[in-house]
Amino acid sequence: MIYVVRHGETEWNAINKVLGRTDIPLNDEGIKQAHEIARSLKDIKIDIFLCSPLCRTRQTADAISNEIGVRYEIDDRLIEHDFGKFEGVDRSDREYQAAKREYFVRYPGGESFFDLAARVYPLIEELGETNALLVTHGGICRIIRSYFEDMGNEEFVQFAQGNCEVRMYP
Repeated sequence: MIYVVRHGETEWNAINKVLGRTDIPLNDEGIKQAHEIARSLKDIKIDIFLCSPLCRTRQTADAISNEIGVRYEIDDRLIEHDFGKFEGVDRSDREYQAAKREYFVRYPGGESFFDLAARVYPLIEELGETNALLVTHGGICRIIRSYFEDMGNEEFVQFAQGNCEVRMYP
């Protein structure tokens, strides 16, 4: 089983800004969410615990690790999508929303969804039959879901995993 947790809330999440590689911490709500999700995971069996290198995911993973007693490792493949020139813009920005629907085209100065799949799909395959816990970002959560479930184009674009939401995949 693969357990996928998106990090807790940040200030940019709260004000609806595109947040990729900018390394900002959890806000007070995000810290609270991290402790709540940690308590909900305390009884699951984890063989592998991996985390993105950004501070918001590490803070979330720290809370979980302290609760479940399993140490995590940093895996750079779990780092968030590089949104290039769209980093920090409002998520409703028309140009960003149009670019988001160009799956194989890289954001100017950033990555495409295809680039994400090329780094995340092999990681999923490496995990095999282990019970793995991954603490990562919204864009990576979308790619992980696309690995396990068929998604139409609009469903893919609209998919959002909430802050400190956990999803499980066989």
